[in-house]
Amino acid sequence: MSSINRVEQALRAHDQDYQIKQLDESAHTASQAAFALGCDVAQIVKSLVFKTCDSEQAVLALISGDKRLDINKLAAVLNQRLDKANAEYVKTVTGFSIGGVAPVGSISPLPVYMDKTLLKHDRVWAAAGHPKAIFEINPQHLLMITAATALDLTG
Repeated sequence: MSSINRVEQALRAHDQDYQIKQLDESAHTASQAAFALGCDVAQIVKSLVFKTCDSEQAVLALISGDKRLDINKLAAVLNQRLDKANAEYVKTVTGFSIGGVAPVGSISPLPVYMDKTLLKHDRVWAAAGHPKAIFEINPQHLLMITAATALDLTG
């Protein structure tokens, strides 16, 4: 099953019938995605994978495209030090390549933490398993279907 199909199935499993849009150009970065969609970069969801230093457990952080994650805030919540995951680790635990990491449809269950600034928008766009695939969603729905914990995660 392709990574995009996993995302579609995950959305349907939560009664979410969102259309995955294929972009003509790759959107590896939030600014590239915003440009391709004609939306504000703040409406792009960055899906960032980290691993805990002690247990090497994967953690997914969802951050607004115009913000930077304060890794110390997330580490404090987890009471563990964190390292940014490399491309091989991300692919192994999520089944997605960096630039296409979706907030749903991962091959391994991940704890998800969402920055509260995403919740101020009516709609946001997230990767759908491939750098050229995205979907639009209400951030409250995204919070619900990912079972994320909403926190202040930016600096």
